[in-house]
Amino acid sequence: MKVLVTGAAGFIGFHVSKYLMKRGDEVVGIDNINDYYDPNIKLGRLDMLREFDTFTFEKMDISDKEAMENLFKSHQFDAVINLAAQAGVRYSLENPHVYMESNIVGFLNILEGVRHHKINHLVYASSSSVYGANTLQPFSEHHNIDHPVSLYAASKKANELMAHSYSHLYNMKTTGLRFFTVYGPWGRPDMALFLFAKGILEGKPINIFNNGDMIRDFTYIDDIVEGIVRVMDKPPSGNPDWDGDKPDPATSYTNYRVFNIGNNSPVKLMDFVEAIENAVGKKAIKNFMPMQPGDVPSTCADVSELEKEVGFKPATSIQQGIDNFVAWYREYFNK
Repeated sequence: MKVLVTGAAGFIGFHVSKYLMKRGDEVVGIDNINDYYDPNIKLGRLDMLREFDTFTFEKMDISDKEAMENLFKSHQFDAVINLAAQAGVRYSLENPHVYMESNIVGFLNILEGVRHHKINHLVYASSSSVYGANTLQPFSEHHNIDHPVSLYAASKKANELMAHSYSHLYNMKTTGLRFFTVYGPWGRPDMALFLFAKGILEGKPINIFNNGDMIRDFTYIDDIVEGIVRVMDKPPSGNPDWDGDKPDPATSYTNYRVFNIGNNSPVKLMDFVEAIENAVGKKAIKNFMPMQPGDVPSTCADVSELEKEVGFKPATSIQQGIDNFVAWYREYFNK
């Protein structure tokens, strides 16, 4: 297949692109290479992708309407995987307009491209953050998600709503994937694992929010990629049992689905830190801090729908995943 991967220089986009090309697909990757974090890591990922003959890269921003229109006219894609977005809950408190440009305007440009060029399937990144103020866990796609606690989360829920309207209006096949705290080699420098490993290796204090009383469903990157590709290969069809009197948020009468992709095995933040200490071989200097605005104390994914639909359930253990990350970190930074 010929697949458009947006955000191809990003953490997840890089790994997805590599997986697709290894199995024989052609990938056109786009990214704006912004400086939200060190662009050198993005450029390093791109260097690895360019080793494949089946990779084409174009630097562009999904919020650029004209550039996106030209991109879709220049290629006939079989599928689109949208992983380009302004990430980060805390950053959305400081730079809200950036989120609207990328996550709303940019996503609209992608929907329009898929619509006008009759592309078979759009798979797009949503987030576990859409569960917001919900407390019933594990979080299920069948739960209502009307109470986001950050603009980032609201933008991701908006993506799901926009996708549904396009599925309804234009019979497009769309699938949203709610990722749960993704980690692994080539990860984002603003994420906890990267910050913790760096601090511990350098003997500097690490900030532990909510005084360590956080629980996260950390999900290893290889599991995320496997889930994305399996979902891409199986476009959704309408649910014949969907009932407008009792609307199920996970499915629809039209060709629309949302899935959780998480490890279904939540870990206490202090156990996560301990696993990093084990991998590094050094104790952390801990700086305990209150919970940050926009954060939630706990996440846990119900992945039964994903398993039922595509026969896959993430299973990489935290220690194995962290060991892999630390090995990559030491090599990349020569630590």
